[in-house]
Amino acid sequence: MIEWLGPNAGWLALGLLGVLLAVFASERFPPEMVAIGAVAVFLVLGLLTTESMIGAMANSAPLTIACMFVMSAALVRTGAVLQVTQMVRRHVSGNRWAVIGSMLLMTVIVSAFMNNIPVVMMLIPVVITLARDLDMAPSRLLMPLSYCAIFGGTCTLIGTSTNLLVYGVARGAGMEPFGIFEISGLGACIAVTGVLYLMIVAPRMLPERKDFSALSDLGPVRFITDAIVPDDSPLIGRAPTALGLFKSRDVRLLDVVRNSLTLRHELDDVTLQAGDRLVLESPMSEVLSLKREGDLLIGSDDLEALSERKAILVEAVVAPGSRLTGAPLKSYRLRRRFGVYVAAVHRHGGEISEHLGRVRLNVGDSVLLEGATEDIERMSNDLGLVDLSSPTDLAYRRDRAPIAGLALAGVVILAALNVMPIAGLAVIGVAVVLFSGCLDPEEAFDSIDWRILALIVSMLAIGASLQNTGAIELIVSAAGPLLAIASPLALLVAVYITTSVLTETVTNNAVAIVMTPVAIALATAAGLDPRPYVIAVMIGASAAFATPIGYQTNTLVYGPGHYRFTDFVKVGLPLNIIVMLVTVTLIPMIWPLEGQP
Repeated sequence: MIEWLGPNAGWLALGLLGVLLAVFASERFPPEMVAIGAVAVFLVLGLLTTESMIGAMANSAPLTIACMFVMSAALVRTGAVLQVTQMVRRHVSGNRWAVIGSMLLMTVIVSAFMNNIPVVMMLIPVVITLARDLDMAPSRLLMPLSYCAIFGGTCTLIGTSTNLLVYGVARGAGMEPFGIFEISGLGACIAVTGVLYLMIVAPRMLPERKDFSALSDLGPVRFITDAIVPDDSPLIGRAPTALGLFKSRDVRLLDVVRNSLTLRHELDDVTLQAGDRLVLESPMSEVLSLKREGDLLIGSDDLEALSERKAILVEAVVAPGSRLTGAPLKSYRLRRRFGVYVAAVHRHGGEISEHLGRVRLNVGDSVLLEGATEDIERMSNDLGLVDLSSPTDLAYRRDRAPIAGLALAGVVILAALNVMPIAGLAVIGVAVVLFSGCLDPEEAFDSIDWRILALIVSMLAIGASLQNTGAIELIVSAAGPLLAIASPLALLVAVYITTSVLTETVTNNAVAIVMTPVAIALATAAGLDPRPYVIAVMIGASAAFATPIGYQTNTLVYGPGHYRFTDFVKVGLPLNIIVMLVTVTLIPMIWPLEGQP
């Protein structure tokens, strides 16, 4: 620690934490990048020592989370999840709500034992197909799918990385270990209440948006696409602003790019030439119309013709951990590597005004891909896209499904019997699925979301700094007058609300790491058992329903459901309040607030 900081080190650490949370909320940079940069700043200022940073990496949570990613991938790769889904669809009666209720309940159960992000990635195309079978808009089912995956995550210690992370931080603070089913009673009550809400109340608020061109109160969903003027185009020599293309259709010209130079500031004086690239904003129906008419080449990186194999158009969503984020699209050379064109891009809540080659995709963006079926499938698998067209294209290793299921069951049962800490059991489970051929080593490593792990390890280091600099003690001291007059229940509500509000705007794992030691310190200072307050953090950091950025599964369904930000507020905010009321009512009944610290 730099000597000159002295007693001000804690205040400086808190100030930097506030800046960190604000940068997280701004979403200008990827969260793992922000967290790593924050660690660097803490190291430079002497608020964090190298030894403390390395010590934070000794926490068992990152290893356990990585192992659960691999085991979840084994269940997906062997088709175990899809088999359960298809079994539900075959054996439930034809009643629409019985089918929907069964699907939602199945999602809760599966998500209780698998990381819920791959569960939702797997089930998005399944639910879209189900919606078509039931003659419903996918938007009526995709948001409930995300919410039910979150419900399932609250039912067991391994249901979500957030639970494991809170567990790891609490153990590091000296608390007694949590049982794998310790929160199951509370989680089950939350799940039942939430599913009833989704079945009875939510249908009146969920939007009805069936496809790209479906109209809503804000107009059709608009995509950004590129159009190249071919050598034989009748548009050559004409001014784009005088074309009926932009006068009689719902197509907006954003830019003309010629020889890599933008002409957007002189569009009134431009005369089109062969090879000019037009950047257009339009509904998907217009994109498809322009492509069919052939006066412009839509979405091409160059003027080459597509492969002679039959090309199809497929919508896909950028999944968490996708390799297509972080760099301009043109740098991935998708045409050369996969024979696939990105024909258009749609981003919720964000403005795209540059041509496709320069677009940097974000998680949740929708992309329209053109290419042969097998090429799109290979690209989706390699780069981390959710193909919304077909849920069963993968060559599943179905004969290995029982092994993957038994491996996970063994981890759960042995952890419940306290045979070994869950981190050790998870490593054994990974070894079983690897050596049995459920996954190849490359598939196992690809299944791990290294960005989440980088974020977690970085935030654990920052959490250690907050402890070592006395920042946590400063928070407790500032809250001292309130602790003297607040009841244990009021403190529980305050911890839950703070965690929930932060989670809706800041990445949930970062909030969990910051709030867990704060909750422990506040409860201890008030002479209370910290355990119920840590559980409030665990639930509050997962139960994020009111924004599409509060939890990654919400981000995943944002694009495929063609939702607006306000859709999540309208449906999710009441659910946030309901889950809070259930949580703060049941926690004192299961874990007495005034028990011994």
